[in-house]
Amino acid sequence: MSDCRLYLITPPRIDLATFPAQLASALDAGDVACVQLRLKMVGDDDIRRAIDALRPIAQDRDVAFILNDRPDLAATGGCDGVHVGQEDTPYTQARKIMGRDAIVGVTCHDSRHLAMVAGEDGADYVAFGAFFDTATKEPKARAEPEILSWWQEMMEIPCVAIGGITVDNCAALVKAGADFLAVSGGVWNHADGPVAAVKAFNQRIAGR
Repeated sequence: MSDCRLYLITPPRIDLATFPAQLASALDAGDVACVQLRLKMVGDDDIRRAIDALRPIAQDRDVAFILNDRPDLAATGGCDGVHVGQEDTPYTQARKIMGRDAIVGVTCHDSRHLAMVAGEDGADYVAFGAFFDTATKEPKARAEPEILSWWQEMMEIPCVAIGGITVDNCAALVKAGADFLAVSGGVWNHADGPVAAVKAFNQRIAGR
């Protein structure tokens, strides 16, 4: 059985009247390592409200709750960590804000150099992608599964695969050595719903 686990990213837009129940159901459907709150084009107060609504749902289930982009709001909001891109807060600054015990992950696109730098700096994980076409965001790079195998041979730090990952295409990434599959649309837009998607991803990860 693979050690790979699901890394769930929230949809681009969420309705706090309905989404908390959706998230709870998805997390109860199978193994999920962490939830990343990823909200663009909204104000800080909206992000804070989303953190307050969703963080307890994840943490009560021993699922790490990570905020995208904003270490300042992650730290004050009680999040378990933050994910930063190459155009966001630099890793060293994010680490200073979050503290030593928090999770800090770094986007590395398809760059071995960026991944090595992040790993040497002390990142808790590096994220490679996009591996497939994605409607969630405009990918800055296209990565090949081989980069996951290369990373596993080189480093102990976990690697996350991201970008257009679905139940139907994830097996190659698991086989190549992804420690985590970061999925948004592949769960929330699944034809049979998020609960069925989480169950199906866990079956694929287990090789079934």
